[in-house]
Amino acid sequence: MSPNCPLILLIEDDPQTRRFLNTSLAGWGWHTLETGTGRDGLAAARSARPDLVILDLGLPDIDGISLIRTLRLTADIPTLVLSARGRERDKIEALDSGADDYLTKPFSTGELAARLRALLRRSSKPEDTGEPFVAGPLKVDLRHRRVYKDSVEVRLTPIEFRLVAMLVLHAGRVVTHRQLLKDVWGPDHVHDSHYLRIYMSQLRHKLERDPARPRYLLTEMGVGYRLVGDE
Repeated sequence: MSPNCPLILLIEDDPQTRRFLNTSLAGWGWHTLETGTGRDGLAAARSARPDLVILDLGLPDIDGISLIRTLRLTADIPTLVLSARGRERDKIEALDSGADDYLTKPFSTGELAARLRALLRRSSKPEDTGEPFVAGPLKVDLRHRRVYKDSVEVRLTPIEFRLVAMLVLHAGRVVTHRQLLKDVWGPDHVHDSHYLRIYMSQLRHKLERDPARPRYLLTEMGVGYRLVGDE
């Protein structure tokens, strides 16, 4: 499949939603493969090797969370959950199970397109290239452990840098509070969410042009944080 025409696998049991997604994705120049059950979706993921999977959690045969875990074990394919379940715990469970992003129904086609593009961009770039992450005034060079804003180096504390590094490695994706706390502070601190609020506020003051209206370090309310680039 040409990188300019990605193949998107839809795992969605509602025919009306599938038709809507097919129309939208075709309008953006993308190909689709659709299934109505989790088992068919898993088989399609293994055989067709799509560039990205969109799945609903409320499937008739397999629990969506179990399907996410199986997909993550069998194929490293970016996965976007599209679900009517809007509870915080549902989002956290899906993301912690291996989903790359989560969008609640109803949703805007603009936001869906932006999130899909971000996932496709990330999956097309090997994480070990050593290329700096650049977005607007920001430049993060993980290899040399340097961060710049408007070409001026910004001094970060070790914890601040570890937070930024985690977000860069998952750029465009939601990183949950639990993931950040576990990887930056350790497994004994997975419930210390106040640490994140303090340090993310500090990072926004150092890296955003308007900390009160962040453009790049975004909050996913009740779930985690996302580092986004320029669209």
